[in-house]
Amino acid sequence: MKKIFALLLAVLMVVSLAACGADVPADNDAANGELIMGTNAAFPPYEYYDEDGETIIGIDAEIAKAVADKLGMSLTIKDMEFDSLLTAVQSGAVDIVFAGLTVTDERKESVDFSITYATGIQVIIVKDGSEIASVDDLAGKTIGVQAGTTGDIYCTDEFGQENVKQYTNGALAVAALENDQVDCVVIDNEPAKAFVAANEGLKILETEYAVEDYAAAISKDNAELTEKVNAAMEELKADGTIDDILAKYIKAE
Repeated sequence: MKKIFALLLAVLMVVSLAACGADVPADNDAANGELIMGTNAAFPPYEYYDEDGETIIGIDAEIAKAVADKLGMSLTIKDMEFDSLLTAVQSGAVDIVFAGLTVTDERKESVDFSITYATGIQVIIVKDGSEIASVDDLAGKTIGVQAGTTGDIYCTDEFGQENVKQYTNGALAVAALENDQVDCVVIDNEPAKAFVAANEGLKILETEYAVEDYAAAISKDNAELTEKVNAAMEELKADGTIDDILAKYIKAE
């Protein structure tokens, strides 16, 4: 009987120690774990591949790295289609989305947003000599956009799905403009500058289509991460890190 009691006691001790031991790695992971960022790396200067085509760089990549460093975490970046990013963060496939993502009331219904870190301006790219001179001229025209972006949402709402062509990234939309498959492209001002600089015969209209705030998206089930990311970003704003990153990629006119 004593042997059976001793054996049961030993088993209980092992189970208790195993349970306690299981908590230690979880705490370590929380402090020194991996922050998985989702993005669409075809949106310069916010996210794009370096010249070797191997590493994702840009404003969002650097801000995310700075946030991860503040949290004592390593950063892993996953490149995916823009239209799938919010689903990915909702499902837990990624922890956070940095993708030149505009804060909208509709998106707030499905994800939480960090504090804003940049301002985006939606502009219109046309070919030299185009009859389109302002937003007022877009009615009845074929508009190229990146699927799932606010440019897509605004143009579809205002001009109808039949007048909007969605592409998986901005580069494909611009290529469609060059090939006369669309009459213009509506996209953020900064990638617009990069696309126009790389493609002769295109220009950005001086008129602004919309002004927006950019922020990171996090699952509504992960309020703790949102709080930590916001605290880190507040510090990065206060010490000038975010301003320095923005200035590095966006030169003053």
